Amino acid sequence: MKSLHTEIEIDAPSDIVWKVLTDFHSYPDWNPFIRSFDVLPEPGRKFSVTIQPTGKKPMTFKPVCLALIPGKEFRWLGHLFVTGLFDGEHIFELKELDDNRTLLIQRENFRGLLVPLLWWQLNTSTRSGFEQMNLQLKNRAESLTAA
Repeated sequence: MKSLHTEIEIDAPSDIVWKVLTDFHSYPDWNPFIRSFDVLPEPGRKFSVTIQPTGKKPMTFKPVCLALIPGKEFRWLGHLFVTGLFDGEHIFELKELDDNRTLLIQRENFRGLLVPLLWWQLNTSTRSGFEQMNLQLKNRAESLTAA
């Protein structure tokens, strides 16, 4: 297993950060990495998500939502073709640091036969996509807090 882990402190209450994170219809307006969802995710339900790492073509896949715990966690599991070839469990976690600060953790655990072959790309362009998304989510949440 290989994992990517990114995090960012956001000067906004966790409920505002959660609101931005789960306003899936607005992703095309601000999110440079996750470009769209076809339906609102809910636990146990498959959905379609399109991602686009910087400089890459968009990729659409159909993971299943594992968790959507308000104010705490959003998690999904996706597979490339068949289970065991390339599986990714994507996790967003919010941790309240105080009343007006939130830690956003975005990570993904990768498993499968293709992971070693794709690790360099995952650890560069995918990591960059996570970091860019985190920064834009921070900017959006903080601007809502200041308004």
